[in-house]
Amino acid sequence: MRKLWILVMALLLSGCGYNDFQTNDEQVKADWAEVLNQYQRRFDLIPNLVNTVKGYAQQEKDVLVGVTEARAKVGTIQATPELIKDAQAFAKFQAAQGELTQALSKLMMVTENYPQLKSDTVFRDLQAQLEGTENRITVARNRYIKSVQAYNVLARSFPTNLTAMMFSYEVKPSFTVEDERAVSKAPAVDFAAPQAAPAK
Repeated sequence: MRKLWILVMALLLSGCGYNDFQTNDEQVKADWAEVLNQYQRRFDLIPNLVNTVKGYAQQEKDVLVGVTEARAKVGTIQATPELIKDAQAFAKFQAAQGELTQALSKLMMVTENYPQLKSDTVFRDLQAQLEGTENRITVARNRYIKSVQAYNVLARSFPTNLTAMMFSYEVKPSFTVEDERAVSKAPAVDFAAPQAAPAK
C-alpha cells in the first residue's frame, strides 16, 4: 500500500510543475545575479570617471555632485537575492538605478563642452568601459525579464498555479516597460576624434 501511495504522489508531482518551478527559480536567480554583477561594475567605474571629469571641468559641480549623490543612493540599497521577492524593495532599487543612469547621461553630455577632456586617453578608456557596461546591463536585464516572465507564467497557469499556491511560490517583480525605455538607454558616448587645435 505504501509503495502505491509513493507512486501516486510521484505521478501527481511530476505533472504539477514542481520541478519546473525549481528550474525556473534557479534561472531567475542566476539572471538576477548577472544584473547585479553588471550594476556593480558600473558602480565601481563611476569614481574614476567623476575624478577624471573633475580634473578638466571643475565648474560643472552640480553635475558631478548629482552623479556622486545618485551613486551613494544606489549604495544604500542592499542588493541581495531576496530583493526579487519584495516588489517594493525591487521598485526602490529600480528607481535608484534609473536616477544614476540619468545622472551619468547628464555627465556625458557636459563632457561634450571640453575637447581636451574628450581627447584624454584615460577618459576615453573610461567612456568605452561605461558604454560596454551599459550594454551589458541592458542584456542582463532583458535576460532577467524573460526568465521572470517564464516563472510568472508557470505560477499563474493551470494546473501549475495549484502547486504555486501549495508551496507559496509568489510571482516575481520585473522591470517595468516605462523604466525599461528610460533606464536601459545607455548614456550617449561620442568617440569622434578630438578637433585639432587652431593653427597659431
